[in-house]
Amino acid sequence: MLQVEAERPDRMEEACGVFAVLAAEQSVANLTYFGLYALQHRGQESAGIAVFNQDKVRLHKDMGLVSQVFDQDVLARMPGNLAIGHNRYSTTGSSKVCNAQPVVLMTRLGAFALAHNGNLVNAPDLRKAVDNGQVEFTSTTDSELIAFAIQQAVNGGLDWKAGIEAALHLCKGAFSLVIGTPEGLFAIRDGHGIRPLVFGFLGDQAAGQWVVSSETCGLEIIGAEYVDDVQPGELVQFKLGSADLLRERWSEEPNRLCVFEMIYFARPDSRFFGESLYSYRQRIGRTLARESGVDADLVIGVPDSGIPAAIGFSQESGIPYADGLIKNRYVGRTFIQPTQAMREAGIRVKLNPLPDVLSGKRVIVIDDSIVRGTTSRKLVVALRDAGATEVHMRISSPPVTHPCFYGIDTDTQDQLIAARLTLEEIKEHLKVDSLAYLSKEGMVEAAKAESGHFCSACFDGQYPIPMDRDVMASKLMLEPAGIAGS
Repeated sequence: MLQVEAERPDRMEEACGVFAVLAAEQSVANLTYFGLYALQHRGQESAGIAVFNQDKVRLHKDMGLVSQVFDQDVLARMPGNLAIGHNRYSTTGSSKVCNAQPVVLMTRLGAFALAHNGNLVNAPDLRKAVDNGQVEFTSTTDSELIAFAIQQAVNGGLDWKAGIEAALHLCKGAFSLVIGTPEGLFAIRDGHGIRPLVFGFLGDQAAGQWVVSSETCGLEIIGAEYVDDVQPGELVQFKLGSADLLRERWSEEPNRLCVFEMIYFARPDSRFFGESLYSYRQRIGRTLARESGVDADLVIGVPDSGIPAAIGFSQESGIPYADGLIKNRYVGRTFIQPTQAMREAGIRVKLNPLPDVLSGKRVIVIDDSIVRGTTSRKLVVALRDAGATEVHMRISSPPVTHPCFYGIDTDTQDQLIAARLTLEEIKEHLKVDSLAYLSKEGMVEAAKAESGHFCSACFDGQYPIPMDRDVMASKLMLEPAGIAGS
């Protein structure tokens, strides 16, 4: 049977979500299920939970959404007091069940479970380092390599904390980790803190019931109280029933949180730098209106991630905001693909324009990014077909000119439209009446943090972690000739 390949979305694609619960006399598997449910936006390919019950670890993982992988019967068979959970979107390693997480390995001190968000840039070197002739690789992920490095350090005589730290010093790249052990729970971020990780407590803090999540929305869904971020380069150890934490810096590097977490990846209700990202995204919309205002009748946002910025643009410009595009919210990654004939007939699976709103109007459409330019062009055609007389596109981030190596799935550089074409050429390609991007300065100034706190390599090529030439060559296919070079 002919397989029709799914068209990749015209935006950055997800990282992964990690979650953990350490609590006595709680349904930790059920709590982790809901935590992963809140983090579903970070990865939809596979899901898994490992639960510690005395000296045994039960692992369940499979391909699909959290609600497809788990049901109440499965969760009921997973009692315990420590759970490690993971949602996966593949960045290193293909989309197969063997690459689903958590990774569970045995050591001389018992079993441990690891879940990883991020991407290592030295995975080939790490694989050589851990391949002692006795290792049986069961996946093609860098996450498994981190786990093998921990296993070997512990089996070599180190305790859990020292073994984990020894393994971390072999890793180069982006990693936010939750690691379950018989001694308790560990939460770690890489030295730059490229991917987010937060922690909080359930009930009374004195009870020592701890929760770790990629984002604060994972804490809130189960009623956990936010305490703090795991800081860049920090290891935090949680022990069951203890209100005391061990917090230790294992690496000292400049902070470089991925700025795309702020713009797009993280949920708008998640909190960064003391406020929800909804507020930040509204502010960059206001900045965009000041930088590139245009006379029009309506402002619309591309659901869902473009809407807060569109509202901010409307507020700043005084141009009314309207819902001009309706999203089918039940489309996941695993829906039946339309045939080529259906595509040519104009089937619109994810977004449908509203002619009643758009007809006869000059429309400003706000989106968070343009990566390849494919679906953006189709969207413009759909808006014109719905009766829009003018379409002005505004993007609430700078042009994406360089690929990411730190846990986001971007194409090679030759597939990034802003690396190949000038602003005018992109405008012609999209067939819009005008096009403007948010400036890098505007993007950073809108955040309640110093500009040096962010990794913005996808916009400027300034990668915070040095990489081998072979790694760079895998995605940096050309010198940017378009916006990046202008």
